[in-house]
Amino acid sequence: MPIYLLIFAFDVVLMIHAIKTGRFSPWFYVILMLPGLGGAIYVVAELIPEWTGSHEGRKARQQIASALNPMGKYRALADQLAIVDTISNRAALAQEALNLGRFDEAREHYHMILERPLGDEPAYMLGKARAEYGMNRFADGIASLEELKARWPDFQSADGHLLYAMALEGAGRNDEALSNYQGVGAYFPGAEPRVRQAQLLARLGRAEEARKVAADVVLTLGRAAAYVRRNQKQWLSEAKKLAAG
Repeated sequence: MPIYLLIFAFDVVLMIHAIKTGRFSPWFYVILMLPGLGGAIYVVAELIPEWTGSHEGRKARQQIASALNPMGKYRALADQLAIVDTISNRAALAQEALNLGRFDEAREHYHMILERPLGDEPAYMLGKARAEYGMNRFADGIASLEELKARWPDFQSADGHLLYAMALEGAGRNDEALSNYQGVGAYFPGAEPRVRQAQLLARLGRAEEARKVAADVVLTLGRAAAYVRRNQKQWLSEAKKLAAG
């Protein structure tokens, strides 16, 4: 049988499977518009994870589905919120809005959650601050994070501390930003705070200090396990540039 007929039969079987299993959109169109390749993507993203149940398989499926239909999850969460306006539904939509860069919408969702009696939680205040940072409203982000610290003094978040340092830098409060980058860098699970510290030092004309911080990052990651270096690839690359001067 000619190869094109095999590919056609393969695609037809997969399109029928997508229809019967409730995966019509977007997979039917992906398989139809990309003969052979679309079917292979469908198998990798949907069928293999279904057969194996592996975490990596599910992750791959989510990544491919997001790439093919980036607004799909957002629309589904918006529909859920329209049906039942709960804190959990609104928080899920707020997080997805953050992921999509819809920062003004995310901020509004988090504000509405925090106004509710059962929504008075530090994680939602942190989400609001992230949205404000994304909107370049650095002073508002700083205020939100300082309110968080005042209201929930026992709440600990390395990501929140890093966000605070970044907001201080955005607001031009460079000395405070450097101090906080150094502080969070001591316990943050990654090199980002120290690299950001080195980048800010370099922008302030403090080249030798920047090289010293960056060189320490390169040395530390050079001694780390291979998977750590892979996970920190972006920040390691930036540190090497700064260390080289």
